[in-house]
Amino acid sequence: MSPLFVYALTCVASFLLSLFLTPLIRHLAVKGNLVARTRDDRWQKRPIALLGGVSIFFSLMVVWQLTSFVFGLYSSIKPLLPLALGGMAIFLLGLVDDLLEINPQHKLVGQVIIASVLVIFGFQINWFESMTANLVISIFWIVGITNAFNLLDNMDGLSAGIALIAGLFLLLSQISSEIQSIFSATLFLSAFLGSLAGFLIYNFCPASIFMGDSGSLFIGFLLAGLATRASGLMVGTQSHHLVFVLAIPILILFIPIVDTTFVSLMRKLSGRSISVGGQDHSSHRMVAIGFSERTAVLILYSFAAVSGLLAMVITRLSLGVSLVLVIIYLLFIIFFWINLARVKVYPEESIVSEVNRGKLTPLFFELTYKRRLFEVLLDLVLIPLAYWSAYLIRFEGSAYGVNFPIFLKSLPIVVACQLFSFFLLGVYRGIWQYVGMRDVIIYGKAITVGTILSVLVNLGIYRFMGFSRTLFIVYWMILMALVTASRFSYRLIDEATPKNSMKGGRRALIYGAGAGGQLVMQEIERNKNLELALVGFIDDDIRKQKRKFVGYPVFGGKDRLSEIVNKTHISEVIISFRNMDKVSRDSLKEECSSLGVNLSRLNIIIE
Repeated sequence: MSPLFVYALTCVASFLLSLFLTPLIRHLAVKGNLVARTRDDRWQKRPIALLGGVSIFFSLMVVWQLTSFVFGLYSSIKPLLPLALGGMAIFLLGLVDDLLEINPQHKLVGQVIIASVLVIFGFQINWFESMTANLVISIFWIVGITNAFNLLDNMDGLSAGIALIAGLFLLLSQISSEIQSIFSATLFLSAFLGSLAGFLIYNFCPASIFMGDSGSLFIGFLLAGLATRASGLMVGTQSHHLVFVLAIPILILFIPIVDTTFVSLMRKLSGRSISVGGQDHSSHRMVAIGFSERTAVLILYSFAAVSGLLAMVITRLSLGVSLVLVIIYLLFIIFFWINLARVKVYPEESIVSEVNRGKLTPLFFELTYKRRLFEVLLDLVLIPLAYWSAYLIRFEGSAYGVNFPIFLKSLPIVVACQLFSFFLLGVYRGIWQYVGMRDVIIYGKAITVGTILSVLVNLGIYRFMGFSRTLFIVYWMILMALVTASRFSYRLIDEATPKNSMKGGRRALIYGAGAGGQLVMQEIERNKNLELALVGFIDDDIRKQKRKFVGYPVFGGKDRLSEIVNKTHISEVIISFRNMDKVSRDSLKEECSSLGVNLSRLNIIIE
């Protein structure tokens, strides 16, 4: 019988059992009053049934055991018995916590003991030559990932969905390594995925049941244990390299790691206890800037999928190309989460706002507020990245060998010349939030001068022996793309963010689709205290009518005001320009008054 058929049948059976058990568990939880209560530090706004982890646990364990027995694969269970028994122990620990609320310290001690036992049975990360270091890191890894999924369970469908994606990539990576025989881990993962998918039907927004600690700790523990052997599941010429041994399990479980690290860091910077809950996770911040709950969860799903794909792809590429891809992805992640860090979610002041109180060093002040040091450090990554990428492209993915010494001796010269050019031509004088085409021209000039200077210095020192002239043209293009994209990151993410005008606020119309109108629009979106919900614009310029301006419709001119107000239920019209004569203003005011609409001019105060 085909192994793929066995895996598919196992997954479907587990899915159907979970689909049946989850509503049954939900009914019993509601009847027994075992529900997640609304609290200030919790996201849900209504009581939700707990114990969804019970259906995940039983669906996985029952189907895994049954399929192993039916297909005569019971001997394949033995290698995963320590993981299954450890998962059972962690599930019971979480279940007791759901029912009785265990002290966090006691729960952590139990997790460490269970993780230690699992490591003894060979589920460990072999990142270092020192066995002691590997044992200690493995315990930290299992406990950390276990709790990461527990912390990630902060919005409907998030933790279960991310676990489903991570488990899928673990399954695909193992299937791709060998499809001629049935692996115990693959069979286990098939049942695992089915149980999660069946539960997710009821857990996705709007959720009718939560998995509770019994579920989140359980799925985190299983994925952490399976990922300890993730590098061995991948096939590729570079899979033995330390970079990939480190990268593969981290990338597969990247989103739980990022979210946990991000929340811990932000709470620490804000003077809050890391163990205290709050609505400050990545998903919460996305909702705060205008995304719906579903969209926020789907965005994190996308990040998890890209991370998993990257983990599968890099072992089939050369080390140089893989490093470039990973670095570019990490830069994108950094820029995205920096934007999330700007969202205010704490009532108390952040530590970064206490600069004048002497609590921060001048270095941190420079890094956090002036951002110049951050820009220089960023360029210290982008310049070598662009130069190395140019080498890879010029020499068709193989920059090692005879070309690598040339790269190494010329790299310091390129970095020094490029940074000098950036300082000289004012690249570090711009403000990222307001970057525009004039800044792009400056970047082009600075990169051009830096490239030419690099060529001249290399010519003077090494007589340009062994250097490729085409290489520097490719380098110029790549660095231009990287520098421009990094500087435009704030604006790009801001443009991709949904409009944040006040939902349920007074419906407003801006008169004047020009520069002033754009400023008024930005103030309405960013200042919730105005309690305005922008609907669109009116403008007397016929060329702008029936078009879109900064994402909003221009309905027509002032002559159609009555029709537009009645159709769009406007309660306020805002004049966005100053040069309106008194007669026109009085006429407009009289018309607005007759329509029951308030007329105003929004005064934007710049502090």
